[in-house]
Amino acid sequence: MNLTLTGGIIIAIGGLGPALGIGMIGAKAVEAIGRNPEASGKIMVNMLIAMAFAESIAIYSLIFAF
Repeated sequence: MNLTLTGGIIIAIGGLGPALGIGMIGAKAVEAIGRNPEASGKIMVNMLIAMAFAESIAIYSLIFAF
């Protein structure tokens, strides 16, 4: 029971941060593309890399939960 509760807390906290981070990254990228559409190629690449790093934190918390 205790390990199940601990795993749930790890997933909850470990998923909250990356979810907020990915949302903020996406919102700022769309805002930047709206301001400067010519730079959309560079912005999209940087956005995807930043999202991948943020998502890796959620995957690490999933691994630690098991």
